[in-house]
Amino acid sequence: MSLFVRRNVTAWGPVALVSLALLATSCAGQDGNASAPKGSPSASATPHGYVEGAQEAAEQQSRLLLNDPGTGDTRVLDLITGKVHQVSRTTGASGLTTDGRFGYLHTAGGTRVLDGGAWTVDHGDHVHYYRAAIRDAGRIPAGTGARVRSDAAVTAVTGRDGRAALHRRTELEKGEVGNPRTLPGTHASAVVPYAEHLLALTADADGATKVVVRDRKGKRVAAPEAECEDPRGDAVTRRGVVFGCADGALLISEDDGGFTAEEIPYGADVPTGERASSFHHRAGSDTLTARAGNRAVWVLDVTERTWTRVRTGPVLAVNTAGEGSPLLVLQDDGALHGYDIATGKQVSRTERLLTDIDEARTGGTAGPAIEVDRSRAYLNDPAGSRVYEIDYNDNLRVARTFDLGMEPALMVETGR
Repeated sequence: MSLFVRRNVTAWGPVALVSLALLATSCAGQDGNASAPKGSPSASATPHGYVEGAQEAAEQQSRLLLNDPGTGDTRVLDLITGKVHQVSRTTGASGLTTDGRFGYLHTAGGTRVLDGGAWTVDHGDHVHYYRAAIRDAGRIPAGTGARVRSDAAVTAVTGRDGRAALHRRTELEKGEVGNPRTLPGTHASAVVPYAEHLLALTADADGATKVVVRDRKGKRVAAPEAECEDPRGDAVTRRGVVFGCADGALLISEDDGGFTAEEIPYGADVPTGERASSFHHRAGSDTLTARAGNRAVWVLDVTERTWTRVRTGPVLAVNTAGEGSPLLVLQDDGALHGYDIATGKQVSRTERLLTDIDEARTGGTAGPAIEVDRSRAYLNDPAGSRVYEIDYNDNLRVARTFDLGMEPALMVETGR
């Protein structure tokens, strides 16, 4: 039985690329017993985390998945080569999410799974980068409102009704949805795979929403005394899984098979409309961002267990690379602004980048977004049929502009 300890934290406050040769050497001990893929000379030459049909690369293979819900145009922009790949259409998408490799286009008729063909395998002390063919992986029955969360082994799909199902990752990698395992009960949040378990929030007999830890077969293995009222939003960080709650956040972390729940409260009463409800961050970062109503941004430093509220003015999109990087805020003047998180002061600003600001204000989930990786940020301009690449370490310099010939109203980055 996993041990859960509940702690309160009250706070309110202001990779290098690794060569292929080094990767092969550092993983040799792990791969000695692996089965060799077809065509490889030996098992020892198989990179750790290899998937048949993939090619290993010396740098991250970033790609953008793009969709226009109106026309259904769906494309993949390879950020290494600059080439745009056109794939089959998906019309009426209400959202596009990703787990770092697969894109999930959510429609009323189900969720289309698109393999972006690029991903990263992170082993902590080193990483592997892979690229493969872009292809469809089928359709999941859960549609609009479905929440998809993954780890290296399973993909959990939680429907609007709170029912959840587990898909085997190996089947998706083969281009098949497969036969999922249905989890018992209903959930008040997305089911999140983490540390070889599944984390979720469920209502108990008294109506309180509490954390539940299940094994991969769906069996409950812990029911800690940790509550999260009115959950909204979640994120996986190196420190654990964060759930947004009415009074702040709940951090669930794992150490040597035991799970710990820590509350990170706002430290003051926050109106419902100004709560963090959807987190945005760079994959692997412990700094989360979220809108704080219409005129400010929340920054949650998971390492320090602190919330910082940055007054920005009207916000259309927000993100940050964390670790000393600027807070990136797209404001209703159509420009991207950079803020120092510690001081709250604006430190940089681009010229106007959006073609149609009024459309951006009313776009909802189909509108401008900021995707961030280790060196660049990406901003989509749907009305302008383009995507901007921003060097956030160089005064928000526009490094490249990609003209696409379609309206990229939905955008996510894969390869991370």
